[in-house]
Amino acid sequence: MALGTVGGLTTLHPLAKLSLDILGKPSAKELMAIVAAAGLANTFSAVRALTTSGIQKGHMRFHLNNILSSLNATNEQKERAEEYFINRKVSHKSVQEFLRS
Repeated sequence: MALGTVGGLTTLHPLAKLSLDILGKPSAKELMAIVAAAGLANTFSAVRALTTSGIQKGHMRFHLNNILSSLNATNEQKERAEEYFINRKVSHKSVQEFLRS
């Protein structure tokens, strides 16, 4: 992976400059190794989540609040739904049924 540490946005963009400062102003070669390691860590994390219940369960839990909001649930209903769906599958239909009951 070809990366640079001089020119372009590396000196103009404040976050790019700060990021390189935090990393100790690495050379292009060092930055390539850092980015590769971060990418591998991200991939291993995704593989772990795919081989457990992580991604699907976490993804739908994240969307529970969005589904509740789209169905105009009250704060009380949202709190009860959070408890109800701790060990249950979250889907738009299941949330609708929960709110009806």
